[in-house]
Amino acid sequence: MTKKEKADFIVKTLDKLYPNPPIPLDHKDAYTLLIAVLLSAQCTDVRVNQVTPALFKLADNPFKMAKVPVEKIKEIIRPCGLSPKKSQAISDLSKILIEKHNGNVPNTFHDLEALPGVGHKTASVVMSQAFGVPAFPVDTHIHRLAYRWNLSSGKNVDQTEKDLKRIFSEQLWNILHLQIIYYGREYCTARAHDVDKCIICSKVGRKMMNK
Repeated sequence: MTKKEKADFIVKTLDKLYPNPPIPLDHKDAYTLLIAVLLSAQCTDVRVNQVTPALFKLADNPFKMAKVPVEKIKEIIRPCGLSPKKSQAISDLSKILIEKHNGNVPNTFHDLEALPGVGHKTASVVMSQAFGVPAFPVDTHIHRLAYRWNLSSGKNVDQTEKDLKRIFSEQLWNILHLQIIYYGREYCTARAHDVDKCIICSKVGRKMMNK
């Protein structure tokens, strides 16, 4: 099976399973999405969604957040892990949004990645889900599945992203990265993975499912 045939099969399968995948992180606008994605680093989406209601009740825009003491932010987001670093980033980026962007979240990769605590993956999520710009955020689920499905041998998420962008049509990127995440959580888990019961791996996966 060629990579083109694999890609077609994967897209058809995921479209059938997840025709309208929701964004896993609860948010109401670009700013709250940005903060939620920042908090999700090395933390589950479920945990983030448990923490953000209290944080956003306190401050749900950069103007309010910039006035909140870093220690208060850290106290609220502690369950997400890395709270000292994340709380400082949230405070600092909120002030930068006010000073440089009139309180708005910028809609370019360059400006987003210049914000404290915002890497390429976070920027990609915001660009794709808040602004509808084609992007392919690659997290650990997507990195793992791309290898299992023999779509990429990338040693890091950057290479995997480049490989997937070459294989799949740009118009599919924004929905496809969500579909793969949901599939990875439900059918193609990191542990206790049964190749024969995995719809996609049983069809296109590598022979040695050791990664």
